[in-house]
Amino acid sequence: MLLVPRRLREGLVAGDWVAWHEGRGAVEQVLPRFSCFERRRPGRAERAQVVAANVDVAVVVMALDGDFSVRRLSRYLALAHGHQVEPCVLLTKAALAADVEARVREARIAARSVPVHAVDVVAGIGLDAVSALVEEGRTLALLGSSGVGKSTLVNHWLGVGEHLVRTAETRASDGTGRHTTTHRELHRLPGGGLVLDTPGMREVGLVGGDDGVERTFDDIAEVARGCRFRDCLHQGEPGCAVARAIQGGALDAERVAEAQGLGRERTRAERRAWERDLKTKSRQASRALREVLARKGRT
Repeated sequence: MLLVPRRLREGLVAGDWVAWHEGRGAVEQVLPRFSCFERRRPGRAERAQVVAANVDVAVVVMALDGDFSVRRLSRYLALAHGHQVEPCVLLTKAALAADVEARVREARIAARSVPVHAVDVVAGIGLDAVSALVEEGRTLALLGSSGVGKSTLVNHWLGVGEHLVRTAETRASDGTGRHTTTHRELHRLPGGGLVLDTPGMREVGLVGGDDGVERTFDDIAEVARGCRFRDCLHQGEPGCAVARAIQGGALDAERVAEAQGLGRERTRAERRAWERDLKTKSRQASRALREVLARKGRT
């Protein structure tokens, strides 16, 4: 077991790479992250929660039963795009779903160019797509609600029949699963890659991110470039290209409304983060001023 100094413990998350001293068996430095996957903490708090670090591919896992939600899928994709992490979508429990093709079609409309696969590792459906995700040097992070089959996927990658990660049944009434994974855990896979199994997440709050919403809804962003005004909100302004596209059937009104809602949420998160940063800097400046005045008073 590695010893982690107290000064390095705060902020250390699953996926972080560290430099350690072999003789002392102690961590000496946390290496810079090339990616950091964050969401807004559940509840009313507007602070960011780091889900994982140094992730190459965010595997959005959604079951083809009561868990299926295009809106939540769009949130996951915006979260991944906003943190410059490549997303992929696995729609699990394909053998148990009634209309797989229709839901895959819905998911692909929302995902745009992001790969979407219907799979069921227990029934042997889509195993090639599942296996292709594992590559040497690649770190996967599984994101999804409880009971969608994340731990089942990890067991498949670790070795069929080995079941090194505990799984549990979902409730038949609503498809809701129990938390079989209660903490984030990084597994080394036989193919040379790594997979980060995370607890189930039903709340997926945005915390900003560069262009996650725009990349997730790039079809709308492309049409919006034709609006008369650069700051067009697509809410009845004259010369709105998005409104024309909705009327002509080229864009779906619900999808546009969803993009607008996520955009507003991201803007609020960015503003509140700026306000918190401003308050922190103000407190630091006040503390520094008091220290200077105290030193002058002593001299």
